[in-house]
Amino acid sequence: MDLLPPEEYAAQLNRKYTSAGVLFRDMRSRVLLVETSYKPDWEIPGGVGEADEPPWTTASREVREELGLDRPPGRLLVIDHRPAAPPMPEGLAFIFDGGTVTEADVASVRLSDPEIVSVGLFTMDEAAERLIPVLASRIRAALQAQLTDTVSLCEAGRPVVTSAPGLRG
Repeated sequence: MDLLPPEEYAAQLNRKYTSAGVLFRDMRSRVLLVETSYKPDWEIPGGVGEADEPPWTTASREVREELGLDRPPGRLLVIDHRPAAPPMPEGLAFIFDGGTVTEADVASVRLSDPEIVSVGLFTMDEAAERLIPVLASRIRAALQAQLTDTVSLCEAGRPVVTSAPGLRG
């Protein structure tokens, strides 16, 4: 069998994009969501990774840009494989623990990113009404991972491994 030169081999590898978000919650288990200016559905703070940017750096950068908070992300809660859905290619979505916030923390957020219209704390049922179903499922998996001190591995938002061996927090 002939092996390809490294440059040709690398050129034919599948490409994936990454996104990373941070799950903040309050003492009543409400989750922090951001309302975006460019689509009807809400999100958790986060976004798509830039070239050569690790997911944890993406998460930290997006929280700083969207909320003005300079907090490093906590432990990994979810890795979600996102199948290709044209026009988007296949990707991996990561959710990191942001810890707890208070209503005063949320009220003190000064929005400077034109992509973000508002922020709020919502119960999971209220959040699910504002989120696309795959993100609602991914957040539920993240909340479960927080409670069980595990990492949830998902496919299209659906947990397939809820207590990933070797990935305990």
